[in-house]
Amino acid sequence: MARKTDSTPKAPKDPKEPGRLKQMVQVFNMTRRYDSKAIWIMLAGFAVPVLLGVALALILSRDNVFGLVMWILAGVLAGLLVALIILGRRAERAAYKQIEGQPGAVGAVLRSSLKRSWTGSEMPVAVNGKTQDAVYRAVGRGGVVLIGEGPRSRTTRMLEDERRKVLRILPNVPVTFLSVGPDPESLPLHRVAPKMARIKPTLTKPEVLAVSNRLTSLKSSPLPIPKGIDPMRMRPQRGR
Repeated sequence: MARKTDSTPKAPKDPKEPGRLKQMVQVFNMTRRYDSKAIWIMLAGFAVPVLLGVALALILSRDNVFGLVMWILAGVLAGLLVALIILGRRAERAAYKQIEGQPGAVGAVLRSSLKRSWTGSEMPVAVNGKTQDAVYRAVGRGGVVLIGEGPRSRTTRMLEDERRKVLRILPNVPVTFLSVGPDPESLPLHRVAPKMARIKPTLTKPEVLAVSNRLTSLKSSPLPIPKGIDPMRMRPQRGR
């Protein structure tokens, strides 16, 4: 009697996510591709703590082998930490450089790079359907920040319209304008979050929550623009 065979197709296994080391290698390769100075800055960041550790070892533990080893090891570990911090910052800048100028790029910043004192949506509050210029809004202890995405000649009026809407229901809350676009005076993407972090706090935490709740009452319409792109999930483009 013929033996039955199991003909049920097996479900394909989900591809495994790359390990931590492989992810770091991918981030390093992407950063090196778009930021030629990153390697030298990382090397400098690694070398300074190592040299400092060697100097301290020779000064404080010249006759103590164990002390020499520990000071040098501490310098190497500190150098690795500094290099990784530099890699993270340069990688973020390189990733934002890839999506700069694309619709939804500001939304990516608001979603992934804001400090805890600020909240913002990856979806814009106003969009020009023809040009894809947009206005994004964030709320924090510094008040309300409106960010124009596009040339300032086209987004200035959009920003003023949104400010009038905000001041109509929140007349005593400060409103700050930021601009991200091709103009020389506009902010690059990687400077948006640091610029917002430097805005002087004027509201308390309960007031921020109240402001956020009031702003949700503003009517919103469907906006023909994609959600913010996640720059840290973008894969580097292969060389042609």
